[in-house]
Amino acid sequence: MTRIDFYVDADDRLRVACRLAAKAVSQKLRVLVYAPDGDTAASLDKLMWTTPAIGFLPHVFSGHRLTAETPVVIARGPEDTPHDEVLVNLAQEWPPAFARFQRLVEIVTRDEDDKRAARDRYRFYRDRGYEIHTHRLAAAESA
Repeated sequence: MTRIDFYVDADDRLRVACRLAAKAVSQKLRVLVYAPDGDTAASLDKLMWTTPAIGFLPHVFSGHRLTAETPVVIARGPEDTPHDEVLVNLAQEWPPAFARFQRLVEIVTRDEDDKRAARDRYRFYRDRGYEIHTHRLAAAESA
């Protein structure tokens, strides 16, 4: 069953997504970032070219000819991907086909609308019996 991790109190959803994707890649895991909004997907793409500061996070958009070989894939839709390891959700609703992944990552900012949508997703997962873990970013970043 999919393990679900909520990272709450994020200052910047995209920076946290990059940081978590980089951590997963360093652990030899493959990551699909679900970003159905075109502006979000484009901003994430730009950010990944400069993360870390002295390099970049290898990534492509889904459908690219190198999708099968690239550790991070940005998807705007529920296309099939060549792996089932880590899914990072940047949408306001639960992502399609999330249950086929080993791990789902949800990032929640301090914005009230974002928190409200995250609560709905949390209830959706909880009511279906998924194992959910919550991580407070503000506490972790100030330590």
